[in-house]
Amino acid sequence: MSTAKVIYLGDLRTECKHLQSGSTFITDAPLDNNGKGEAFSPTDTVATGLANCMLTMMGIKARDLQVDLSGTTALVTKTMAADPRRIAKIEVEMHLPEGIDDKSKIILERTANTCPVHYSLHLDIERVVIFHWNGTGA
Repeated sequence: MSTAKVIYLGDLRTECKHLQSGSTFITDAPLDNNGKGEAFSPTDTVATGLANCMLTMMGIKARDLQVDLSGTTALVTKTMAADPRRIAKIEVEMHLPEGIDDKSKIILERTANTCPVHYSLHLDIERVVIFHWNGTGA
């Protein structure tokens, strides 16, 4: 069974539909690649997919540990390379709540760094992940 349906809308824009839920989002080519930059670019979705996956896996493990990660934020920075045009680097800066014991922090960080998207990215893509356990969000 298919996961998603992508429709090219023209003008370098696509509509992506998740077939199980029916939810949709739009992608647009970025300004530096002939687009309008009015929505996530395809490479933005890959970069943010890493943070989405890390937070999801951490959430599953946090539930097992009876730890609340609500309000956690992740700032994602994507750096592109040329020739060939590709993602060269993804930086994820996590801002997590205070009051979590050191053992749980270690388990949650390891869980984040072993998420399926992390293992699915090409080895040439540099990944920088920073965890801030101080409760301050970005």
